Amino acid sequence: MSQAPRGRTGPCQGGREDAAGGLPSRAAPPPPGLRAAERGRGGAGSRGRGGGVETDAAGRPAPVPRRADGAVRRLEPAAALRAGPPPVPPAHPPPLLPLRRLPHATRVYGRDRVRFVESLVVGDIAELKPGQGTLTLLTNERGGIVDDLIVTNALEDHLYVVSNAGCADKDLAILRGRAAELRAAGGDVHLEVSDNALLALQGPFMARVLQAGLSDDLAKLSFMNSITTTVFGVPDCRVTRCGYTGEDGVEISVPAGRAVELAERLLGVPEVWPAGLAARDSLRLEAGLCLYGNDIDETTTPVEAGLLWTLGKRRRVAMDFPGAAIIMAQVKEKPKRKRVGLTSVGPPIRPHTAILGPEGTPVGTVTSGCPSPSLGKNIAMGYVEAAHSRAGTALTVEVRKKQHPALITKMPFVPTQYYMAK
Repeated sequence: MSQAPRGRTGPCQGGREDAAGGLPSRAAPPPPGLRAAERGRGGAGSRGRGGGVETDAAGRPAPVPRRADGAVRRLEPAAALRAGPPPVPPAHPPPLLPLRRLPHATRVYGRDRVRFVESLVVGDIAELKPGQGTLTLLTNERGGIVDDLIVTNALEDHLYVVSNAGCADKDLAILRGRAAELRAAGGDVHLEVSDNALLALQGPFMARVLQAGLSDDLAKLSFMNSITTTVFGVPDCRVTRCGYTGEDGVEISVPAGRAVELAERLLGVPEVWPAGLAARDSLRLEAGLCLYGNDIDETTTPVEAGLLWTLGKRRRVAMDFPGAAIIMAQVKEKPKRKRVGLTSVGPPIRPHTAILGPEGTPVGTVTSGCPSPSLGKNIAMGYVEAAHSRAGTALTVEVRKKQHPALITKMPFVPTQYYMAK
């Protein structure tokens, strides 16, 4: 979530257990045409208070590109993914590629599986074609976003549900509680928790690289569609054409015991270069995609967040999802605040930065922000009072007690490159 195509906004699949393994980066890395990156769906790019350490959703140190002197090298991996390989390889090796398990990927079986999932989320799950997935929102009775989920109508007669890493435990508790209620009422639904790892291969050369390891034709696989196949000799991999960078890419859910093997094979391809969560965070912000815990949470409604497109038309009429009365009232009456994009001059604007109106009074708060590697300027997103949300509105941001010009800007900041089969 946040993006134009019907498919996703928010954050992507990631692990939440301890690292299952790591891959040393090559001593002399080739030009980065692609990025193979493990992702935690929700929390990438946050900074620890102690020493400016990048952390993931669970607070663990995240892989961040750094120079020999320890300074963060955020620019190279992110900018290179958009532009393709540079003429000269970077002077320093990339970071490690950690692998983590995904206990928050849940398979939902039973004849009532669609009714079960739709009792918790805002999307029209019944309309998904076999192999098709969508981003949807798990909401509470106050209309707040408990999590953003990827739900896929798997070809194997089940729904495949993926939560944000930081929300895995609470999501699973909600799913299990609702499943028990439905079964007590005579419904047919049961859950199976997956134990896979996830690799994300992103960038303009993804299809060329991955096609060499697949028997399936990637040209037929559109954005937010998936197949279960063998990838470079590793069977039972779920390949989904998506990713949280705004570029063409795939996410590969792989049996945990074969994850290191598959990662090593991908990293053996000259165009593939590992990247960490910091690079992913700048890329998703350039694409205008929400990060759960920063840009959306249980106090944020889909309408305020600009995620109205996630509400299925049939579901809006039925109003049979949690918080429907509050959410649909906001649709009619318009919300008091809105999520917007910002560009600014001066120092980078970070989360919790105050957004000030023409009179110098607070009108909003930044939720995500960083220097854009692709654009060479500061970008951010946040929430402002609706009266100040129109694109082109001039505001200011307060950084280190000094005010700097900022401009409300349409998102995405960088055009997305999602692939649709012809």
